[in-house]
Amino acid sequence: MLVAAAVCPHPPLLVPGVGASASGELDGLRMACDAAVRDLLAADPSLVVVVGGAPVVGPYGDGAWGSLAGFGVRVPVGSGPGEPTLPLSLTLGRWLLDRADGEADSQPLLFGVEPDAGTDRCLALGEALAGRADRVALLVMGDGSARRSLKGPGGLHPDAEPFDTAVAQALAAGDPDALAALDPAHAADLLAAGRAPWQVLAGAARGGTWHGAVTWTGSPYGVTYLVATWTPAG
Repeated sequence: MLVAAAVCPHPPLLVPGVGASASGELDGLRMACDAAVRDLLAADPSLVVVVGGAPVVGPYGDGAWGSLAGFGVRVPVGSGPGEPTLPLSLTLGRWLLDRADGEADSQPLLFGVEPDAGTDRCLALGEALAGRADRVALLVMGDGSARRSLKGPGGLHPDAEPFDTAVAQALAAGDPDALAALDPAHAADLLAAGRAPWQVLAGAARGGTWHGAVTWTGSPYGVTYLVATWTPAG
């Protein structure tokens, strides 16, 4: 059963040292992510699941690890044999958990979902993940639209701001149905990497009543980043 959720973005600049001094521009975002993860762990979950977009769908094994070497910093995330296999979303999710609870006895479940997964598939995955333990906490990694400015990765799109606003409103309201209503094709056109993970959250949270709070939102570098927490209402 889902007992708490946190939503965080996964820009590499979240990690101090990436992009040299530029990472300091996201100090406020980093603090908001740290606080959201601490709140997540305060729910005393028996299982923490990190969900993010990934080329390999499903759980990554205990030996899977990630690296930020490709972004200029030698920061291994986790450990294991061979080459790093975690995608950026799960690498940053694991990094955030390690910052908050580096001495945890149990390992999180790192779960990938296809960026282009259909809504029904995402909802079903979320429902299944929520049923994996009696107290499941979900750390959902995903960015908003990458088309918020002319200098953004995808250039400026007039629908990007309304889309991100609708997502922020759904997260603030703790509204799984509103997240489930996001159109995958429209989200893909807007380069919103968080759509599939957000809809996994919707599937995990269906049937419950949630208190939502958006604790940080902004669009530096032409990409929207949102931080939110969900706790059971009442």
